[in-house]
Amino acid sequence: MRTMKLTLLTTALLAAQQSTAAVPVDTEAFRAAITPDGVRVHQFDLQVIADTNGGTRAATTAGYDASLEHIKLLVESAGYYVTVQPFEFPYFEEQSPAQLEQLEPVPIVYPYGEAAGFVTMEYSGAGEVTGAAEGVDLQLPPSVTANSSTSGCEAEDFAGFTPGNIAIIQRGSCSFLLKAQNAEAAGASGVVIFNEGQEGRTDAINGTLSEPSVSIPVVGAAFAVGEELAAEGVVARVFVDAVSEIRSTANLIAETPGGRDDRVVVVGAHLDSVPEGPGINDNGSGSAALLEMALQLAEMGVEPVNQLRFAWWGAEEAGLHGSQAYVDSLSARDIKNIAVNLNFDMIGSPNFVRFVYDGDGSATGTAGPNGSGNIEQIFLDYFAGQGLPVEPTAFDGRSDYGPFIAMGIPAGGLFTGAEGIKTDEQAALYGGTAGDQYDPCYHQACDTYANNSDEALDQMSDAAAHALYTFAMTSSSVNGTDKGSDKAKKSADALDYQGNKLRR
Repeated sequence: MRTMKLTLLTTALLAAQQSTAAVPVDTEAFRAAITPDGVRVHQFDLQVIADTNGGTRAATTAGYDASLEHIKLLVESAGYYVTVQPFEFPYFEEQSPAQLEQLEPVPIVYPYGEAAGFVTMEYSGAGEVTGAAEGVDLQLPPSVTANSSTSGCEAEDFAGFTPGNIAIIQRGSCSFLLKAQNAEAAGASGVVIFNEGQEGRTDAINGTLSEPSVSIPVVGAAFAVGEELAAEGVVARVFVDAVSEIRSTANLIAETPGGRDDRVVVVGAHLDSVPEGPGINDNGSGSAALLEMALQLAEMGVEPVNQLRFAWWGAEEAGLHGSQAYVDSLSARDIKNIAVNLNFDMIGSPNFVRFVYDGDGSATGTAGPNGSGNIEQIFLDYFAGQGLPVEPTAFDGRSDYGPFIAMGIPAGGLFTGAEGIKTDEQAALYGGTAGDQYDPCYHQACDTYANNSDEALDQMSDAAAHALYTFAMTSSSVNGTDKGSDKAKKSADALDYQGNKLRR
């Protein structure tokens, strides 16, 4: 069994840090221990687990449970205090492709899963309905200002609505859930929520209702589709074949036995994949890097100044439910005792860009809680020292830092890109192929062990190790103050995303 003991190197570092917080932490030895080969071994193990469990590691599946148990045994053997935290979450799975069509006056079958067509709204109810299409408080043409439409946001919008009709609702200022709930309460048999229509808001909406509380079928459509369905005399048909219910899964948390428990460093990555594939980049890359850092920290005998809490979150792909359940379980004192949250979600994308979360909001306009800029600067300084260019990415709510920043906890992390398209400028800077996705296998069955950039994984895991070790060994406060939670909460409330789905 590996044990955690204070080495001479660690003792020297600790003494230097206690004398002055300005002394930088030497992370070279720890970074050298975190090799791409070491991380890839864990990704290979996750691939084998997926292969033997139906090709997926999605939350609630046997593949997820086996992934959690595999990591649990390793970190327990390394000497960590390990907790399995069960929680319930809303589960959604489509059983077959949804259907949306105009029957009258012009028969049109709208393409499922295409930008010009429609997508099933996550947590939609199941069913097949046919009825007259009825627009609800629409702005056609749309305002030039995004989120200006209040279509379906108030019960009064449905005054005079004919029960049994299919509600045609425009995206806008309130959540998709509220629109669908109001429609169901008014007697709608189905709902089509279509994009608002401004530039950048015309494609089919890949959205979420956030919870399985609506029993009628709900889909998100392109602006042009909604505009057609909202015309006079239209009869439409909506079909959704899906499971939407409450299920149970768990987080895995491993803590160092020592270190200050009033300045905890929470280092997280989601362990689950989407149902469609094994998820070896998303997020086997972050999960594997976390595991390798935890094991090497123990192997080197490092006893951190500040307690480290490694977390493998469940049900992130369903909407950040694991990290949210964890944060919800914390007391006010527990929250105050977390100094920083580091998040590593996709760090080996084949067509990568080196993205760093914009903690101070200087580049994207969305800042994290007070101290997040300091975390960002740790990464920026590291990459500058390595001669590696980086780009900012926004706290848009699409990963597990979301519940932390909502509670005012400073956060930061790394990302190599998902479904976004690499530009010509990025290809010139980072290599790869302009015009292709950063991860061409994002949320697909081909997100396997082969879906990886060794170069990105090496560089990003080293940067992750640098930040982890820096915050583990620092004797200074990350944020300098406990204020700033209200601002962070407001920023989190304003985010359009819940996990990987739009929520409004």
